[in-house]
Amino acid sequence: MLKNTTISAFLATTMLVPAVAHAADAESENGGDDIVVVGDVLYSNQINAVKTPTPIIDVPQSLSIVTADEIKQRGFTSIGQIIDYTPGVNNTQGEGHRDAVVFRGVRSTADFYIDGVRDDVQYYRGLYNLEQVEILRGPNALLFGRGGTGGILNRVTKKGTIGETFGGGQLAIDTFGEFSIQGDINIAAGENIGVRVNAAYESLNNHRDFYDGDRIGFNPTVRFQISPDTTLDLSYEYADHERFIDRGIPTGTDGRPVSALRDVVFGDPELNFTDLKAHLLRANLQHAFSDSFKANVSAFYGDYDKVYSNFYASGYDQANTPNVVTLDGYIDTTERQNLILSGNLVGEFDTGSIGHTLIFGGEYINTSSDQNRLNAFWDTTLDDNEVFAIERPLNLRGGVGVNAAGVATTNDFSVDLNDDTRVDIDVFSFYVQDEIKVTDWLNVVLGGRFDSFDITVNNIPGAEIRTRKDEEFSPRAGLIIKPRENVSFYASYSESFLPRSGEQFANINGANNALDPNTFTNLEAGIKWDFEQGLSFTAAVFEIEQSSPQTSDNDPSTLDIIDSKIRGFELQLRGQVTDNWFVSAGYSFLDGEQVDATGSTTGLRLRELPENMFSIWNSIQISDRIGFGLGLTHQDESFINNGNTAVLPAYTRIDAAAHFDVTDNLRLQVNIENLTDTVYFPSSHSTHQATVGAPLNARFSITGRF
Repeated sequence: MLKNTTISAFLATTMLVPAVAHAADAESENGGDDIVVVGDVLYSNQINAVKTPTPIIDVPQSLSIVTADEIKQRGFTSIGQIIDYTPGVNNTQGEGHRDAVVFRGVRSTADFYIDGVRDDVQYYRGLYNLEQVEILRGPNALLFGRGGTGGILNRVTKKGTIGETFGGGQLAIDTFGEFSIQGDINIAAGENIGVRVNAAYESLNNHRDFYDGDRIGFNPTVRFQISPDTTLDLSYEYADHERFIDRGIPTGTDGRPVSALRDVVFGDPELNFTDLKAHLLRANLQHAFSDSFKANVSAFYGDYDKVYSNFYASGYDQANTPNVVTLDGYIDTTERQNLILSGNLVGEFDTGSIGHTLIFGGEYINTSSDQNRLNAFWDTTLDDNEVFAIERPLNLRGGVGVNAAGVATTNDFSVDLNDDTRVDIDVFSFYVQDEIKVTDWLNVVLGGRFDSFDITVNNIPGAEIRTRKDEEFSPRAGLIIKPRENVSFYASYSESFLPRSGEQFANINGANNALDPNTFTNLEAGIKWDFEQGLSFTAAVFEIEQSSPQTSDNDPSTLDIIDSKIRGFELQLRGQVTDNWFVSAGYSFLDGEQVDATGSTTGLRLRELPENMFSIWNSIQISDRIGFGLGLTHQDESFINNGNTAVLPAYTRIDAAAHFDVTDNLRLQVNIENLTDTVYFPSSHSTHQATVGAPLNARFSITGRF
């Protein structure tokens, strides 16, 4: 059960923002001195998404924070599970090999950050070494640069704690047979040195045929207290991740996933896989020149080596040929190195009666990215498509099978080269923001960021080199009115942009080279109200205008330029109803329509944009040692494709949890997902790739600390 001191910090946040402060005894258990609450100010020695020591109630933007404690209590094992209970965002399939989020109707696979630094390679991110997960909504170019067009997700990692030795761990297994083990050990290596090691191993399994895999995470970190005013954090993280790729099932004549096929995997047991190895090095130096003037400098180097190979359903005609399916496929590799250097100066000062919190920062990014894709090539059709009879399993293994006509067929992933590029990117950025306290009841936020984005693409098959340089200015403005200390009304305007090279730098070749970046604008207004009895109510209304490329429904190798306007609002009630009852309830309404090249509305809704989403979680402490939780998440139907011909049905899922504290340091816990065993399809990638939701399942865990 979260303590009252922790809950009081929850109420300083907006939308879904739990506290990140711990009581004194919890600090020794979790290394909690990384984050402290000073009054109503959330301030972290770690780099967090806000970047300034600002009261969250004074931030003119919707954001959410989920702490390590909540991740454990809720039994979360993936970013996707956190998204399920966050208003304004929903999951998209990500082709079965990556985290992919729809931020207020804007799909993204690259707006992910770690300790405030870009982490844009497509993969599934672990939760084992996190202090918290931060989700910001709305365009965020001022603090994060390109992208962030609908929002960003930042993971804050655990750091070494000086002067304490503690440890903990968890063993877990679920009813599918998935097994995991985690460990967290901190050692006081000297008077001014803290060494911490987080590690995890997961043996993956779920409800789908052939699904398996392994994930290893290893993250040693050390903190040096160089002086009372200077701290240095060094970190290395190794990620090794292999899993089966499952891209779901096709839709039928009614445009909905064919439920009768929900047990069939449309892939190859041996050639549907993803494999990632990553080495991440991080360094952060923080220095306080005075109580009101501070600086931090960080360096990040990431080396990513990834391959994913897959077959998937690309065509299905339920009315005329219900017993056969067309499969397409490809193998894709990415080798990327990111070097990111950044620094911030944060000063708090007064000019007369007006207070200022000023941040000035700069960033340099160099990205080297080599990627290629080879299409499937069948010896029977001499192209990338082949037709197979629908059966469980399909008559295909290792690229060898029998097609629907009964003819032996073999695929070769080395014949048909789709693309092969060598990309080099240099980005220089500078930004400034001033949070101005005009009076006790009026705050103003003004800022802007300049980005120079220079990309060179060597197109190997075409023997051509293309370059483009974009220079963009992204403003931000906000107004906060506080009639009372615990109430704020705000309005804000922000912009972001995305170069035509896209999130993964694949689209610069051809005519896209001549196009300016897409721009995204956001208008938002809201209220944040912290009630004395322990509840916090927050609400926001917003409008995002965007113009962005989307994959053509008819020809995935081409792009349609889709303009759109997204409007909506979010509500959140969170906190202690009583001393023993904590509740978090969120609702979002999203409305968006596609606009054609002439600026006229098309009558078509944006893909994967549910009109209504609702979630609620109740945590009740029955006694000092026994507690349980009950939650519900609902998502309206949405369209799978831009043509609005394929539909992802609405669903409601009920989850539950219970725990028993054997001792103060040992907890037994069970988390149950889909308590009513509902058949549902939570996400999709394209018309014939709808994800099959998991049936009733339970995860049993033992968590200890010392």
